[in-house]
Amino acid sequence: MNKFDYVKKALRHEADSIVPFYIRLTLEGYDAYGDRLLQDYHNPDVMEDYRAGLLSKNEAVDLAIGNFMFPAPYPWWDWNYETMPPEFCDPEAEPDRMPDTVKFGEETEAAFARTRYLREKYGTYMIMLVWASHWEKAYYTRGIENMLADFAALPEFSQQLLDFIVDTNMRNFRQLLTCKEYDGVLLGSDWGTQRSLIMSPDCWRRMIRKGEERQYRAIHAAGKDVWIHSCGCILQVMQDLCQLEVDGLNPVQPECMDLEFLKKTYGDQLTFWGGISTQRTLPYGTPAQVRAETERVVRLMSEHGGYITAPSQEIQTDVPYENLKALIDTARSFAGLA
Repeated sequence: MNKFDYVKKALRHEADSIVPFYIRLTLEGYDAYGDRLLQDYHNPDVMEDYRAGLLSKNEAVDLAIGNFMFPAPYPWWDWNYETMPPEFCDPEAEPDRMPDTVKFGEETEAAFARTRYLREKYGTYMIMLVWASHWEKAYYTRGIENMLADFAALPEFSQQLLDFIVDTNMRNFRQLLTCKEYDGVLLGSDWGTQRSLIMSPDCWRRMIRKGEERQYRAIHAAGKDVWIHSCGCILQVMQDLCQLEVDGLNPVQPECMDLEFLKKTYGDQLTFWGGISTQRTLPYGTPAQVRAETERVVRLMSEHGGYITAPSQEIQTDVPYENLKALIDTARSFAGLA
């Protein structure tokens, strides 16, 4: 079995002595710690591809530390902020047209070819990380306060904007999902605050759920797994995510949602990716405390499968290097890489 196989086994909720992990850093984290990680977890194959320009430093770090998942390259789209209509920045105005969009990232065929090469050589699960996929993409145009106000005062415009985003996503997916080496798609839209949803559950179901469901169906129809990224406490829509057959949830913040409750209540339906505290233990604990928490979380969340070891957010530079190394080493030990 390769790393892909172990991730798929976790998604099927099958217990195994090997617990896969996927630990990511922020851009600042890769800049601060990347060279040391490449040295401490030296991998000749990775370094060969890095020096040949086939991998960025961040990608090389991801592979060198032993991650079981890898961010697949793909082209995507964003708003053209240089031509953003001024009414989108005016809370008093109701825009009468959608903003212009632009494409970014590698060309499609080049991204497909690189994905095939990396998948074949390293055997990892290749995941498309589509950050700001829906709700976040909407409020990037108006500002989050204005967008929440629009939900109440301008619901028709709000729905038009959300539908435009999903329609654009779907056009991109029609081509991208033909690449068989893409194993899963993560859709990122932060619906939670530290305590609850950022909107009412009724509002989420009325404004957000339909668009999410369209995307999930398209991804599943292509034979890919659906992963959701939402920070914060989203307990009020967890049952909705299960009904919509979401496969995996990230980042699972223990400061916002109780891990034991999540595992007991939803552990047979969702695979959890995350859960090790980046608000408390990783930045402020000792390496011994990081190891202890990592061991506790992995044992709890990996029972009967359904877990990818990871911190509850990407590692920032407030995490001491010794603590990051303790996290990686403990994750590697549960993954059979120690």
